[in-house]
Amino acid sequence: MTTHSVFTGLKVLDASTYIAGPAAATMLSDFGADVVKIEPPGQGDPQRRLSFVPPSPRAEANYGWHLANRNKRGMVIDLKSQATTEVLKRLVEWADVVITNFPHGTREKLHLGYDQVSSWNPRIVYADLTGFGDAGPDARQPGFDLTAFWSRSGLLASTRDAGAPPTVPVWGSGDYTSAVAIYGAIVTALYRRELTGEGTSVGTSLLATGVWATGTLVAGALAGGTPFELHDRTAPVNALTNPYRTADGRWFMLATSSLHWPGLARAVGRPELLEDPRFADAEALVKNAAAVSEVLDAEFRSQSFAHWKDALDRERITFSLIQTPEEAAQDPQLRANDIVVPLEGVSDLKETISSPINLRGVPKVAAKRAPDLGEHNDEVLAELGFSPADVVRLRSQGAIPGAPEEEAA
Repeated sequence: MTTHSVFTGLKVLDASTYIAGPAAATMLSDFGADVVKIEPPGQGDPQRRLSFVPPSPRAEANYGWHLANRNKRGMVIDLKSQATTEVLKRLVEWADVVITNFPHGTREKLHLGYDQVSSWNPRIVYADLTGFGDAGPDARQPGFDLTAFWSRSGLLASTRDAGAPPTVPVWGSGDYTSAVAIYGAIVTALYRRELTGEGTSVGTSLLATGVWATGTLVAGALAGGTPFELHDRTAPVNALTNPYRTADGRWFMLATSSLHWPGLARAVGRPELLEDPRFADAEALVKNAAAVSEVLDAEFRSQSFAHWKDALDRERITFSLIQTPEEAAQDPQLRANDIVVPLEGVSDLKETISSPINLRGVPKVAAKRAPDLGEHNDEVLAELGFSPADVVRLRSQGAIPGAPEEEAA
């Protein structure tokens, strides 16, 4: 049975690669949009191979491809061929939304610039993603989430301990964060189109979303604020927001405040700390943060995490076990809230991750496998009005690859 949802009937042309743009299109598909993804001949979108590139976890299934491209139809067309322009034009006329991440200059050569796309379809919502924005000296510089989102924004420099060099963050995390921003821009533009009848061009950059993610620190810098030194766990600025290790080797993040200091002192079995003048108030707790950290370190190392979970829960102290991705994948909270959902159509992959947008009472479309390379070429071309003879001509002109049996041969 087909699920009707918010975007049932909305048509999306996904002309983007890698993660952020395709993941934004997937979020639209979660709510019923018909997404056609176009890929170049040969190996297609490089995202098809990223699950097998270190440091991606080793697995038989192409989990990354299905995560960012589920519920789509797939086409292979050669945008570099002039014969492809008529196919692209009909796709744009068919679509409500076009998503691309081709660099400025390249997109125009491929007939995917906003001026040309909007001349074919004035009601189009055109969404693009760049590394560093539309203007400035680096506007045409290629960017990945590790460079534009993490490194350039100030985020990576700030997410390490004192004395430690920068490390490689979880790659793709900046892309998936940026996908939410692209999705937000698209739905904002769709609402505007409902009000005005006009299409528009929207977008974001990895740099913009990275700076937004680092917003507290960058806004503080704009205010001329004095930054604290990098975090030192044994001498933190705030010992009540700090990671601690338990007797069984588990780490957890404590994230509380001076208001909850009495409850924390009771939880660790040290109520006499409330009489210690070093810890008398919020100012004293900050001034003597190293001493607080030393006390808490010793106490937390004396018992297992299970013990501390019960003790901290009783006092309603905010904390969380620092889970590995493997532990997170098995966390029952994810399935209880449909964060992890079943995936249909992949023999060696039974589940995937749902997008973080939810409308209570509105079901999402069941997650189905991402398309094989060029799987829906003939189907979509027929819907666009191309006859069998047209398809033969397009193949002979190099606009689309040969028939599947010819490709296999």
